[in-house]
Amino acid sequence: MSTTVHQVIAELPLPQGWRWRVDVRPRRRSLGIEITHDGEVRFAVPADADPLAVAAAVRKRLPRLAEEIRRRADRPAEPVKELVGGTSFAYLGRRYRLRPVPADPERRVRLHRGWLELPEPCDSGEGARRIAAWYTECGRDWARARMPSLELRVGVASNDVEIADLADRWGACGPNGTIAVHWAVMQLPPPLVDLVLVHELCHLRQPGHGPAFRREMRLVLSDVDQREKRFAEEEPRLWRGRVK
Repeated sequence: MSTTVHQVIAELPLPQGWRWRVDVRPRRRSLGIEITHDGEVRFAVPADADPLAVAAAVRKRLPRLAEEIRRRADRPAEPVKELVGGTSFAYLGRRYRLRPVPADPERRVRLHRGWLELPEPCDSGEGARRIAAWYTECGRDWARARMPSLELRVGVASNDVEIADLADRWGACGPNGTIAVHWAVMQLPPPLVDLVLVHELCHLRQPGHGPAFRREMRLVLSDVDQREKRFAEEEPRLWRGRVK
């Protein structure tokens, strides 16, 4: 099936230079299109997908895909931080300065009196991993407390919510109903974190990104277009763990 779908997509008038691939995902019920952080387009299709229907759906979305790929090509380089005193880190939209503190077995990364304290690591890579783990732990607690009200608004219940490193994805919805969010999203203000959570919750009702999915999003977030625009402006500046 993947070869057949691959062939019909290859026959479409895709812009020169596009990198793309077809992923067959047996649990999917409809076409899904993802653009990775580095600009590769992934067409996720069910195992029994009709190649001609996939081709028609992809053709319809080509202008929007082309615009998104152009936008990502123009995005600034991924942020890189130096783990020295005074470096700025965001959490839920607020800025905190880094303060290295002496290493101690009892000390962990924490917010303390307006500072983000980092027990001095052996190297910058270890420091970055510790800060990412702090975002993961704090973000999980925040998201799990936030989910019940969002689930009520969407009208669906998730199995759980996890904060993790999702590589080039900001959110994901697992087949068992578990929602996952990239730890870097926790740098954003709560309304934009809500946007990611609601997006994935709506996928529990609508697996694709078509008109039915957009209706679900607007029913929950009347200002979804404005939030998505702001998210698109903010997400290139999110720190993903790169250090000097």
